[in-house]
Amino acid sequence: MKRIVHSPNPILTSPSKPVVRFDNKLTRLIQELKSAIRATHNPRGVGLAAPQIGMPYRIFITQPKTSDDIRVFINPKIIEASKDVTEGISERENKLEGCLSIPAVCGKVKRAQTLTLLYQDEKGTKKREIFSGFMATIIQHETDHVNGVLFTQRVLEQKGKLYQAATDTEGKEVLEEIAMP
Repeated sequence: MKRIVHSPNPILTSPSKPVVRFDNKLTRLIQELKSAIRATHNPRGVGLAAPQIGMPYRIFITQPKTSDDIRVFINPKIIEASKDVTEGISERENKLEGCLSIPAVCGKVKRAQTLTLLYQDEKGTKKREIFSGFMATIIQHETDHVNGVLFTQRVLEQKGKLYQAATDTEGKEVLEEIAMP
């Protein structure tokens, strides 16, 4: 199984190549992504893009809940996004977004509440679908990955704050603001 690539690996900030061949190599890549996301714990991943396992292709998978089927998105392109934005992840108490490629760092990202996505499935069939809420947030995060953009860049663009996991004097996990130069 492929390991998750961590920042500052340059593959994470480089735009990915479109998938043009829907063959056994693609099927193996999808299986690698599925194995990698299933292996995530604390935190459990809800989405994973090919660059995060070292493969520079425009493909990602999502699984918002462990009871959900894993969905595959190839050559994704957001063609419409609502003006209404989320103030972080509404499904979470602290509303903070994180990333498996930037462990223990999180921040609040404003993202479109609803979006329309063009993409292809594993067979190459073109699809157009509308997403909202948490799924829309995941899709925007993962589409950013295949475009070479990390969530930390979005936080900084939006003049937000980044936090890292730390331990207080009583041994309890807390979030500490990361000082920006």
